[in-house]
Amino acid sequence: MPKIGFIGAGPVGTAFAVNLAKRKYQIIGVFDVVPEAAQRFAADVPGCQVYKKAQALADAADILFITTPDDIIPKAAGAIKWRAGQSAVHCSGASTVHSLDAAREQGASVGAIHPCQTFAGREQAIANLPGSTFAIEAEEPMKTTLTGIARALDGDLVYLTSEDKALYHAAACIACNYFYTLVKIATDLWQNFGKTTEEATKAYIPLLQGSVNNIANIGFPGCLTGPIARGDVKTIQRHLAALAKCAPDILPLYKELGLQTIPIGIAKGTLSESKAEELRSLLQNKLK
Repeated sequence: MPKIGFIGAGPVGTAFAVNLAKRKYQIIGVFDVVPEAAQRFAADVPGCQVYKKAQALADAADILFITTPDDIIPKAAGAIKWRAGQSAVHCSGASTVHSLDAAREQGASVGAIHPCQTFAGREQAIANLPGSTFAIEAEEPMKTTLTGIARALDGDLVYLTSEDKALYHAAACIACNYFYTLVKIATDLWQNFGKTTEEATKAYIPLLQGSVNNIANIGFPGCLTGPIARGDVKTIQRHLAALAKCAPDILPLYKELGLQTIPIGIAKGTLSESKAEELRSLLQNKLK
């Protein structure tokens, strides 16, 4: 079993280390510029030691995960003296394996494994990692090694090239980060009729859970519900009027989302072409 070390003791690195240790991977150590973070990391991983220098950890490890912020990965890799046969791995979704060129140039194998998952904190990261989809960018033999790690974590797999990474990560941000933004916008609108964001959030949790269940169990386009799916032009008119009065800054976003939703309604078969054209005309005219 290869000896694995981590440079960077944040939520992602901690989640990998804790879950891999549970699956009998040998996690030997961690280094972080914040000693307290490294101590917390090591306390969660049996047999893991805190290293005071990154190079000392690199010298002891067969596989070195660099789980620092994205912009620091090249600097961290460049500060290490690598050896042939060693492996360097990062877990960034947007950065490519070229962030590890310093390791490659010294004879190390390089690769990237990114969990398509959300990590709001250490405990959530540890709980959420197993069962995720893992995006892997690597050549053999690193590709096989990272595939084994993903499968050990009960994950699905997607193999990417360097050219794929930025778009892959942008798509994940839309699905996850901007989902939070949309929900926050929706909850804030409740203030216009005297309710708090907290009340709105509580009300929306079952709705959001039901929506995710619809995606998982029905899929697109069948999961789509609401006025556009029904071709309810009058309801959309009421929405536009209400937003124009109470939240005009949200109107462009609402209209663009509406236009993007029309093709889903058509594909579902519940939105006729004639109603779709009415909706397009309404939303596009309002955009002017």
